[in-house]
Amino acid sequence: MQSPARRLVLAIAAVALSVTTLAQPAEARTHHRARAPSFLQFTSQPKYAAIVIDAKTGEVLYEQSPDAHRYPASITKIMTMYLAFEQLSTGRLSLNDAMVVSPHAAAMAPSKLGIRQGGTISVGDAMSAIAVKSANDMAVAMAEKMGGSESHFAEMMTAKAKQLGMNNTQFVNASGLPDNRQLSTARDISILSRAVLRDYPQYYSYFSKREFTWKGQTTRNHNHLLGQMPGVDGIKTGFTNASGFNLAASAVRDNRRLIAVVMGGSSTAARDSHVVDLLEAGFTVMRRREAGQQTTVAQNLREPAPVGSVDRPPVEQGDGEQDGVHIVVDGKAPKAAVAKMTAKAAPADQMFCKRVRGRHHKHVTKCVKLAANDAVPGKAQATAAAKTDAAAGGDWQVQLGAYKNSALARQQLATLNTKFARELAASQGRVEHASGNYRVRFAGLSADQAKDACASIKSQGQDCMALRP
Repeated sequence: MQSPARRLVLAIAAVALSVTTLAQPAEARTHHRARAPSFLQFTSQPKYAAIVIDAKTGEVLYEQSPDAHRYPASITKIMTMYLAFEQLSTGRLSLNDAMVVSPHAAAMAPSKLGIRQGGTISVGDAMSAIAVKSANDMAVAMAEKMGGSESHFAEMMTAKAKQLGMNNTQFVNASGLPDNRQLSTARDISILSRAVLRDYPQYYSYFSKREFTWKGQTTRNHNHLLGQMPGVDGIKTGFTNASGFNLAASAVRDNRRLIAVVMGGSSTAARDSHVVDLLEAGFTVMRRREAGQQTTVAQNLREPAPVGSVDRPPVEQGDGEQDGVHIVVDGKAPKAAVAKMTAKAAPADQMFCKRVRGRHHKHVTKCVKLAANDAVPGKAQATAAAKTDAAAGGDWQVQLGAYKNSALARQQLATLNTKFARELAASQGRVEHASGNYRVRFAGLSADQAKDACASIKSQGQDCMALRP
């Protein structure tokens, strides 16, 4: 007897297939459709701007509209924290100093810690709440502590921005809550992020915290790449309706550190995926340069269309991160009929669906549900799945990584499934648990398909093993 979750997945797949098939011309139904690289689709968003820099030298490795004015949203708080770090380093501020929450601070919109006016909190706890929870009330309380008033502190922020070379930035508040006068650019945010790393490395760890606990309630960092993408250790997300989804992220590998800033994303998932791609491409460029190859980030961004998603509307201004049901069908968000059906799914569920080539080169839609509380397929399940895949196409697999953490493996499954969709179009991805590792594998391939897929994937800097039956 099928479980409710299984029936839901099958129903979604059926509706997605019918919707996708009806929407395609006849030729597209019989041949795998060529798709433009995702960075081209992502960069077509009107609010989009991005930059990737070498944190050590400041060299720009990639840029798109880097000097166009954008609303920074809660990325604003990087400057609030920078000025706090400055005062901590000079002794004007102490981590143990008590701050009194004013009526103005207490009245801030979420995201917030929720301390009532007259309540107190230490500077150290307030900074953790700002970095992890993106608490608007704590950002204002910090501003009043350091500047006397938020408006005066905003003047201090703008002055510091000019001093750092952020010539296209103006601040009018300390939180990033909506104000059309508060403007910055992707380049300026990268300058600020680099300044934090350069000037106050002793305090940078605030941006690396994965969670913050206050009065028994634990909040996870809105920066989902922490602990998910190897090497990422900061720095800050942001969202308002006007800004779209923003993220300044920094990662280090092999003693190389990169900073990527993406502004104006259409969803949390799309933004995070794009930042991952930019950083991965950046590290590939750095590695290939050392081998004497001449290449660019743009040349390494060869991934297909980004993951579309059905996200619940964010409710928190300044840093409204979304935790909802995510669905993708062939790189596109599904139609309303499919979206409506997902309302019955668990909030933590993620369902990734794609049209793949099955028997006799016919296309079918397969869906994989990735839920936080799902069990990773065991040996028996993996064997049964392999038999299904063999019937559909072949019994070869490719492995694209092995991880100690199941959550990281699932995240990488989704990322790699999207990035190499063209190479893996005839396969079905899954995570297998064996010998203490969580292996990201794609099954259902013929010998030639597996070998050709790995050859193409390896040429793009990703490890790949073709596994015979």
